[in-house]
Amino acid sequence: MILSMTGFGRSEGVFEGKKYMPEIKSLNSKSFDLNLKIPLHLKEKEFEIRKILSDKIIRGKIDFSIGCELLEANPNVKINRELIRNYMNLLKECALDGPDFEYLKMAVRLPDAISGKTDELDENEWIFLQNLIEKAIEEFDNFRKTEGSILKEDMLKSIENIGNYLSEIVPFEKVRMEILKSRYEKTLSEFENVDETRFYQELAYYAEKLDISEEKVRLAQHLKYFNEVAEDENLNGKKLGFISQEIGREINTLGSKAAHADIQKLVVKMKDDLEKIKEQTMNVL
Repeated sequence: MILSMTGFGRSEGVFEGKKYMPEIKSLNSKSFDLNLKIPLHLKEKEFEIRKILSDKIIRGKIDFSIGCELLEANPNVKINRELIRNYMNLLKECALDGPDFEYLKMAVRLPDAISGKTDELDENEWIFLQNLIEKAIEEFDNFRKTEGSILKEDMLKSIENIGNYLSEIVPFEKVRMEILKSRYEKTLSEFENVDETRFYQELAYYAEKLDISEEKVRLAQHLKYFNEVAEDENLNGKKLGFISQEIGREINTLGSKAAHADIQKLVVKMKDDLEKIKEQTMNVL
């Protein structure tokens, strides 16, 4: 199965007046690169959140955030009315005149006028939040699978194209050797006392040097192996990248040995499809 490194996942849920919204976005990367944004009261769980994400996501440039929205007033906030009134009276005595509202603004800034209990994450809330994170990851994985199936279809189409171009080389091989023989005969006809045995020895040497049978066999094997890995293995992006490098080596050798315009054209088409494959494998997990 092919999974894309590009993905998006989101979930949301409400726990005791708090609406949590975990969200995951990713792009391709050679390693696990996580950018984490979470509310202050979740900082104690940062290591655990990072571990959950690294175990499930494996690789990619990841942006993960948890939004938190209060749906009701915080019951832990306490306004000390009596203390605020005392502050205001003292301020009035000092200033002698002035509107009460100005004294109120000053009074609420003084110590203990407004107090609140810091949010603490209890075990039930953490379990609830873990489930939300798992749901976001599940949606994220489904996105990756959908994108991966599109990548797989495109890559296998390019592999098929290369295989078709490889089969189109066959008719030109015999013609290529005949052209080579004719070229040597024409050149040697300009000289006298040519050793015919030596001529055929030289022709056989160059024919062997330009033989592309092994390259064709290896290229066909690499194409077959690419298909097998794409169909059967998980987390196969790096392996597909290595196979595409081997495919490129054989195509380059075919081009260097071609000695025929039509074969060179087919090699150029192969390289064009191979470049598409290389770009796509960079985004495969």
